[in-house]
Amino acid sequence: QVQLVESGGGLVQPGGSLRLSCAASGRILSYNDMGWYRQAPGKERELVARITRGGITNYADSVKGRFTITRDNAKNTVDLQMNSLKPEDTAVYYCNADLLAVTHLFSRDYWGRGTQVTVSS
Repeated sequence: QVQLVESGGGLVQPGGSLRLSCAASGRILSYNDMGWYRQAPGKERELVARITRGGITNYADSVKGRFTITRDNAKNTVDLQMNSLKPEDTAVYYCNADLLAVTHLFSRDYWGRGTQVTVSS
């Protein structure tokens, strides 16, 4: 019963900052890539940032220089620091983890339920 839980979403003014956190729990053997995705109303879910177990990062062009993804392998958490937020960043943000659970032979993607981020004046 793997579970990913996001926190830290909310309402912020343009130019402001938020920090999202994701914690994984359950019968997990190992963690591979982890990341953040977002989905705005009427749009497809898109990659925001991703980080490998070794710390290699990948960002969407729209957030480069503004967002920073980090992870704590000991705590099995992944954070997203969002600075200089824009109205177009408004979306539900989802945590994603590629991990191996004890009930499966192979790793697979797991998703959190999402946290709302609203950037508005």
